[in-house]
Amino acid sequence: MNKSGVALALSVICIQPALAVDPKPDAFVKNRSVVATVYLDDKIKADPALAADCLAEGRKWVDKSAAEAASTRKQDPQLFDRGGWTFERKYNIRSVVGGRYVSIVRNDYINTRGAHPNSDVNTILWDSTDKKRISIRPFFTETADNGPAMKAILDAVIASLNAEKKKRGAGETATAEWYKELKPTLLKIGAVTLAPSTESGKSSGLTFHYPPYAVGPYVEGQYVAFVPWETLKPYLSPEGIRIFSGSRPKADEDDQQ
Repeated sequence: MNKSGVALALSVICIQPALAVDPKPDAFVKNRSVVATVYLDDKIKADPALAADCLAEGRKWVDKSAAEAASTRKQDPQLFDRGGWTFERKYNIRSVVGGRYVSIVRNDYINTRGAHPNSDVNTILWDSTDKKRISIRPFFTETADNGPAMKAILDAVIASLNAEKKKRGAGETATAEWYKELKPTLLKIGAVTLAPSTESGKSSGLTFHYPPYAVGPYVEGQYVAFVPWETLKPYLSPEGIRIFSGSRPKADEDDQQ
């Protein structure tokens, strides 16, 4: 190859984009029985108190998963003939509202070499001022079990789920049987986040996150139900009135389906 050809080849090599590097897990266990990892997104890591809280929880989950795999391998080693189990947990910030309230979605991937992998989803609402986890209770005048606010929210959740099932062509599972585990209580209505808004620093309402099997068969995957803040308005506390406003961004709706 002549000098010009070598120079051209080198220039092509130099302008090639760098290969993506897998992020380094924030907690990690690997042995012959299990690979268990936890990842925090960069926005979480920027808040030391929040990062410490999530990482402490994540480490407990990793250790528990590893112990479960080791115990099962000891009792039934044939279950590991196709390899060890895999557990992965990711914490991602969904919204920051009112300069204070941080919503986090926690996604789990679990592969124990069964018929198919499983997944789970849960949420965290973090008060960055008080540096602790909270519920949505401060945003409402009342959140009593089976009270008017929780009943109105549950009705809106079911309406949202029915609309999404219709959109997916899964209307046959939009039934009371699939929703029977949902109750008008803070602990039984679903994992909740504050939805982002078209108005900066505000929330457009509540989103409830459901893993496979929670409100439909495994094949339908996860569901997210959206309850607009206008539905919540009659029940909002002064703090709720302060943080809720605007509309749900279309990009958020597309991303959450």
